[in-house]
This record gives sequence, C-alpha cells and structure tokens, in this order.
Amino acid sequence: MKIDFYNIGTVEDKRLEFAVIVAMHKGRAVFVRHKERDTWEIPGGHREKGETIETAGRRELEEETGAKDYVLKTICEYSVTRGASQSYGRLFVTDIKTLGQLPETEIAEVRLFDELPEHLTYPAIQPLLYKKALDFLLEIK
Repeated sequence: MKIDFYNIGTVEDKRLEFAVIVAMHKGRAVFVRHKERDTWEIPGGHREKGETIETAGRRELEEETGAKDYVLKTICEYSVTRGASQSYGRLFVTDIKTLGQLPETEIAEVRLFDELPEHLTYPAIQPLLYKKALDFLLEIK
C-alpha cells in the first residue's frame, strides 16, 4: 500500500471520493469508533452523489462527532494505492469549539486522545494522515 499527498487542485475534483477530517477539541485529538468495530478512526467517509468534497467533510464531521461550532480548513489531497487500485480523498483539519449530542448514525463512541490511539481501523493510512495534519497545524501557528 502506498499513500501520496498532493497540493489542493492537483487531483481532478470528480476523483475525490473521501473526506477525512483530523479534528481537535480542547487541545486533544477526536477519534470515533464505529458500532461494528472495536477500533478507532479519524472522522470521515465517502462523498455522496451531488456533494462537494467540502460539504461531504462537514456532513461526515457532524454525523460522526456531533460537532457544532468549527471552521474546516483544507490541508491537501491524497491517494491510497493498493495494487492496481487507487482512490483519492481530501484531508481537512478543524478545531471543534462545541461538541453536541452524537446523532443516530453508525458511530458508537467519540473519544478525545492526547496522541494517536492504538487499535486503529486503518493502521497503514491513519497515522500518515494524522501526522500530515499535525505538521500543517504547526506550520500555521
């Protein structure tokens, strides 16, 4: 498996399938746990038909965390290559000011971590996206 990062606008918009949002709340990283798994993941998911990638990012963040007050910042685009298959997404970051009630979705739990948690759903991908977001946050300080 190979993960590559690209500047915004490098990947054709219609190829962007995923929105992933590295979210912070009160200085801690926000991770979610799907109802059918016992592993942790960064909020995000598939872009739905007719959505912009930013709208998908907002929808996924709100559905998976209950985020109410936040500003979504775009970091980059990325690809994941597995054999002959390649998928593309956009990586966002946000500092959630208010976490509301978790809506009825596939997410069972939202938890705050001081560092990347163990037992990740996508252990070959998530640490790279998380590091990219932390590096971005350090650059804009």
